[in-house]
Amino acid sequence: MKIVMIGSGYVGLVTGACFSEFGFDVTCVDIDTKKIENLNKGIIPIYEPGLDALVHKGIQTQKLAFTTQLKDVIHDADIVMIAVGTPTNESDGQADLGYVFKAIADITPHMDDYTVIVTKSTVPVGTGKKIVELIHNLRPEYREGVDFDVVSNPEFLREGSAIEDFMKPDRVVVGTSSPLAKKMMQKLYHPLHLMETPILITDRNTSELIKYAANGFLALKIAFINEMADLCEIVNGEVNDLAKGIGLDNRIGQKFLNAGPGFGGSCFPKDTRALASTAHSLNKPSLLIDSVIQSNESRKDSLIERVQSEIQIKKEILNRKINVSILGITFKANTDDIREAISLKMIPALLKNDVSVKIYDPMYYKNSDRLQHLKDYANDWVDQVDFANSVNNAFENADIVVFLTEWNEFRGLNLKKLYKTMAISNLSPGVLIDYRNLFDKEDARDFRFVTIGRKT
Repeated sequence: MKIVMIGSGYVGLVTGACFSEFGFDVTCVDIDTKKIENLNKGIIPIYEPGLDALVHKGIQTQKLAFTTQLKDVIHDADIVMIAVGTPTNESDGQADLGYVFKAIADITPHMDDYTVIVTKSTVPVGTGKKIVELIHNLRPEYREGVDFDVVSNPEFLREGSAIEDFMKPDRVVVGTSSPLAKKMMQKLYHPLHLMETPILITDRNTSELIKYAANGFLALKIAFINEMADLCEIVNGEVNDLAKGIGLDNRIGQKFLNAGPGFGGSCFPKDTRALASTAHSLNKPSLLIDSVIQSNESRKDSLIERVQSEIQIKKEILNRKINVSILGITFKANTDDIREAISLKMIPALLKNDVSVKIYDPMYYKNSDRLQHLKDYANDWVDQVDFANSVNNAFENADIVVFLTEWNEFRGLNLKKLYKTMAISNLSPGVLIDYRNLFDKEDARDFRFVTIGRKT
């Protein structure tokens, strides 16, 4: 079976590499010439644990290839997967399907025999129907169910653990009513079926909605535990114990109950907005999802205000410019993705407050190759901050240290030793703001310790 993957971004590259590991012949197509040149050299454009080894193996075994020439590989493809971006349309919050429809327009003229077109991109309900209509407009002689089928097959890959999520998924969802397409998709996922992975075959509309519903529900859990953390602070409770107390209920579960700075990344913010927009367009607004979006934005604002408050106290005592170090700027650990991360909001806010900002992240540090990538999202401030080359360097002469990301590198720090390197005095102790609940209060006893949802 030959698979063509349209789009070599996060989803396309991970999915293509994993299918090649299953023994299928996979060709990833992308319009970015430089990206394809690098991939053919084994240079990976994103950070994802284990992905580089998988790509290198696929190239060596000739099961994985990369090209910019779409028309050369479509004609003998059995399955064509669409894994292009569906960014938020700023005008209405809905997913922008321009890249999806462009991919279909490019594919359709070159299809020969029966081809299954699979949407891996996260798309709103009804997109599959629109794709069928577009193909009919481009090639009226092509018959759905005979010459082609359009199948929904949403991805559920978490950044930082995508390989494991693909190889050992909780489930596989396939949306199709075509017996022929169903047979092809069962063959595609046969390696996972052998491992007793649940494979849900449903209609296309339901499949398209499942991805949004899943991410919406997980986002709701994150927003909920953050609001409970605020209550814990008021009543002098412990949010970690609260999360465990409700998470041990099997109906609730313990995952996604870690209080923190809210959700970010490429999926939850985009997908909750798209789900809310879809619900409104169908005249059935989702009050829950609307509230989750509002709660998450308010969460980021409130945590930024806490930092600003600590800065103001320092200014009044020291009467000088305050040095703030940010530890971790990615939206979560084990990824280089900073999209929708609280850091993108916090750092500009601090700079407006005339604060000296230093950053250390295992992905973004002094002389890191990724700093150029950072400018794509933070060009307005990246040249206004300093980058540390280590955690130790980040603590040196800092008045306030803020932890935003839960990197493993941060968990075992010698806080007592680091405290001595900060700008401290009898009047003004060093401030440690732990927005990931990484540290025990006893270990942080030297600091003015600010944490989330815990007794202080």
